[in-house]
Amino acid sequence: MLSLKNKHAIITGAGSGIGKATALLFAQQGAHVHVIDINEEQSDVTANEINNSGGKATAHFCNVTEQQKVVEIFNAIGKADVLVNSAGVSHIGKADNTSEEDFERVYKVNVKGVYNCLYAALPLMKESRSGVILNLASIANNVGLADRFAYSMSKGAVYAMTMSVAKDYINDGIRCNCISPARVHTPFVDGFLAKNYPGKEAEMFEKLSRSQPIGRMAKPEEIAFLILYLCSDEASFITGCDYPIDGGFIKLNN
Repeated sequence: MLSLKNKHAIITGAGSGIGKATALLFAQQGAHVHVIDINEEQSDVTANEINNSGGKATAHFCNVTEQQKVVEIFNAIGKADVLVNSAGVSHIGKADNTSEEDFERVYKVNVKGVYNCLYAALPLMKESRSGVILNLASIANNVGLADRFAYSMSKGAVYAMTMSVAKDYINDGIRCNCISPARVHTPFVDGFLAKNYPGKEAEMFEKLSRSQPIGRMAKPEEIAFLILYLCSDEASFITGCDYPIDGGFIKLNN
């Protein structure tokens, strides 16, 4: 069940957080994992952890905003059975206090970065007439989140790209879905709290945790298991779908 044996899985943002948890899980299920990350040291750590545990992984240093570099790496890999677009950045701000610089930064990573990876992976998938794409969207593309204007914009675009790709390539044997997590406890969260709420990290962590009706943040591994299912052959009838994994946030947070 849920085997990825002999499959090449390309995972962006795999140096930490959800991307890393997904890379480790995919490797356990037999995939040759290609770890894509802008942080070369972190990508090496993830790949080494997999290889030292008997799995197969190759680290690739890459800024997903640079299309030529993305295409070169994907073509060098030569095969893309699975693509997980997990690389992303966040931003706090409303429409009238988000600078053009910050807006473009979020757009370049979260929107253009996903597009670049789709642009590079789809020809490889079309050639083999098979492939699975999983994009990381967010609850922000389903509901309004306060002070998340640019981030919400970018995740709404991820959702739209997911549906477009699912429609356009269904006859090529390619499936495309996205998931919409609520808050997930990753190193990003810890860094965010330390930077913005020094001395009040524990208090704010509890407040953010309670914003999910289930009363806590998700673990990266919990998100990875949903990603694994949607990328497995067991999910071969699923395409063009968005799956909330949100501790009840969308439906129960009234």
